[in-house]
Amino acid sequence: MRLTDFWTRLEEVFGSGYAASIASDQVLSQLDGRTIEQALRSGEQTHVVWRAVVAAYPERVPARLR
Repeated sequence: MRLTDFWTRLEEVFGSGYAASIASDQVLSQLDGRTIEQALRSGEQTHVVWRAVVAAYPERVPARLR
């Protein structure tokens, strides 16, 4: 998954303002206690980070984006 696709999906699920907040503030246990931004900055692959988002927010992510 390209990084631009990742951000498009995140904004589609959470809205543009809230997506930025989730990415910078929310620590996900699925990412070893890192935020989305920290994980991406450290080189984690986007599809791995996306799977962590889906696992953390299963009720928010529509099936077509999983």
